[in-house]
Formats: sequence, structure tokens, C-alpha cells
Amino acid sequence: MVAIPLMIAASAIGITLIYASILDLKERRVPHKTWRPALVISVPMAIWVYGLTFVADWQMATGYLILVAVFCGFFYLFQAMNLFGGADAYALIVITACIPFHPFEPLSGTSPLGFFPFTVLINAVLINLVAPVAILLKNLIEGNRAPLSCLFLGFPVDGEKIQNEFGFVMEDIEEGEDGRLIRRFIGFTESLRRIMRGDRRIYTKELRQHPDEYQKELTLYRKAGRVWISYGIPFIVPITVGFLTALFVGDILFVIMKAIAGM
Repeated sequence: MVAIPLMIAASAIGITLIYASILDLKERRVPHKTWRPALVISVPMAIWVYGLTFVADWQMATGYLILVAVFCGFFYLFQAMNLFGGADAYALIVITACIPFHPFEPLSGTSPLGFFPFTVLINAVLINLVAPVAILLKNLIEGNRAPLSCLFLGFPVDGEKIQNEFGFVMEDIEEGEDGRLIRRFIGFTESLRRIMRGDRRIYTKELRQHPDEYQKELTLYRKAGRVWISYGIPFIVPITVGFLTALFVGDILFVIMKAIAGM
């Protein structure tokens, strides 16, 4: 009985995720109103699912509600700590709250936990790991030099046109008293610490939207010639792919583990 409302919710959320991914790739912004039609459809379906589950097995339903609350809480916390973008956290919270179970059995079967949002998250993380490998190969082929962690996370762009790119600046660039540039890479650990402290990173979007506020930085970037930036792929895209693979294929990590174990 729960399959019908789950499939309706999955359809509404899936379509919205695809649309949100397109918006994020084009504009790097997904307004909250994007989710309104999906919520109008999915929330009543979720209430229907939880109601049927409580009637069938209130203990199991309680356990899943606790899981939902914990996951939603973590996603909100990660967004508050700037570890997730607002659109990414919102998407994961909507998925978690509205689709706690697999609507139907995927091709590889359901994972032991059987908690659909966890499968989506694991798939999204694994899919997101493909991008750094591709970035590393690009840098090696082009002969770009940087600390190893930066080779995985970004690449150099033309300083004259940096505001037309997508991502954040991975270098601290200053001008010395003798007029020479002093450049230093911002490593992953330091970047994470800055985020946790609430320090602002310089995003290319801000350079594009507020050039008057970043005249000094833009001048330095032009003088530098080439400036390293992050690759800037929005996490909403791996979330969308993770959602679709979780829906139709199943848990990618579980599939890999079964293959290794020869099952």
C-alpha cells in the first residue's frame, strides 16, 4: 500500500531535482520556491506513508521517524556550518522527510538498512568522488603544478576572465612592497577551518555580481595571469544522480561490497 504514495512523492521530487540541477548549473542558485510544487504533492504522500506504517507496525514507524529526524538535523547542522549549500541541504531534507523507504525494489535489491535517504546520500558522495579524479587527470595532462590536494580540487583559469568562471579562489594573492606578487595556496584543511570560522571565501560569483567591491582582488588576479579556483560543480547534481541511481539501481556501495565479496 505504501508503494503508491512513495512513487508519487519520488516522481515529484525527482522532477524537481532535475530542474534544480539545471538551475544550479546555469545560475548557481536554486530558490526555495522551486520546491513548492513538489512539497504540495509529497507532504500529503509522506503523511499517508507514515500513517499506514504506524498502523502496520508502530515500533518500526517510530524507528524510522527517529532516523528521519536525526538525518534532517544533521543536514540542517551541516548547512549552518557552511559544509553544505542551502539548496543541497534543503534537497536532502525534503528527500529524507518525504521518502523514508524505497518506493520499489531497485535492480540490485535494497541495502540491509533499507533507509532510502541514506542510500541517496552514499550514492551522491561516491558519484561526487568522480569529479576530483577527472580534475586530477586534467591537471596532469595540462602540466599544471600545485600541491597534490589542489590538483584534485581545482585548476587554473585566466585571471582576466576569472569572474566568468564558477567556483571559489584557491589562492591568497598579495602584492609585496617591491611590486612582486606573493602567492599561497589555500589547502583543503585550511579552507575547511575558514568555513567553520565563518570566514568568507572569494567566490567568482561575487566577483561577477559585485566587481566594485573587489577591485583590488580583480587587479591582482589580472596581474597574476592565471589563478587557481575550485571546480565549482554544485552538489545538487550528485544528489540528483544519487537519487535516481538509488531509485532504480540501488545502493552503489552495497553493490561494490557484494562484488568484492563475490556474492
